[in-house]
Amino acid sequence: MSTGTSTPSSSKTPISTSDTDIEQLLSREASAFQRELEVERILKAFKLNPYDILDIDESSKPEGIKRRYRQLSLFIHPDKTPHARAPDAFDLLKKAESELSDTAKREALDATIAEARLQLIRSHGFSTSTQDDDPKLRGLVPPFKVQLRAKVKDLLIEEEVRRRKAIKMNLANEGLEARKKEEEVATRKRKAEDDKTWEESRETRVDSWRSFNNTTKKKKKTKVQILG
Repeated sequence: MSTGTSTPSSSKTPISTSDTDIEQLLSREASAFQRELEVERILKAFKLNPYDILDIDESSKPEGIKRRYRQLSLFIHPDKTPHARAPDAFDLLKKAESELSDTAKREALDATIAEARLQLIRSHGFSTSTQDDDPKLRGLVPPFKVQLRAKVKDLLIEEEVRRRKAIKMNLANEGLEARKKEEEVATRKRKAEDDKTWEESRETRVDSWRSFNNTTKKKKKTKVQILG
């Protein structure tokens, strides 16, 4: 006899991965892939230009640089990125942020970039007052920013070569000075040893002189008298 009330069905819907789970999985895989791509970008960036490493504009404020560094350092942190060279990329980020946080180093870098811009503009026959949004610059091929980046790279390499040569020269001069000091010390040491030897042989020389004098006196006493 039916009671008129329905009973729950004993059949269960098979468990399947929801669309949300799939999206999360794909998101994690995409994120991991993007982290590895970012590591590769940092490793390939021009090492002498911290702006390139941080992938940030030269006009960025100090707080913007720090914010960018935090974002990237967290994004490619070795604990989150399986890339074998993630630690190297992480160190490059830290070095770039440190250099841009150093006022003197950043001013020197900005001066090099400004000089590169002037040289590039002059090479195209434009006025040095030409702005970046000038149609003449926007119409260049390759784009002006690409040319500027290459010019900056050239100047930074030239500066690095000069810096290394100066270091090498200083080391050579320091080595020459060190050799001179060693020679001076050796000369003083030889003189001290010669003086010591001379002093130690003093008694021997005195005895020899006395012996010579005594022999001479004896010869004078035994001199044959010539009869006249």
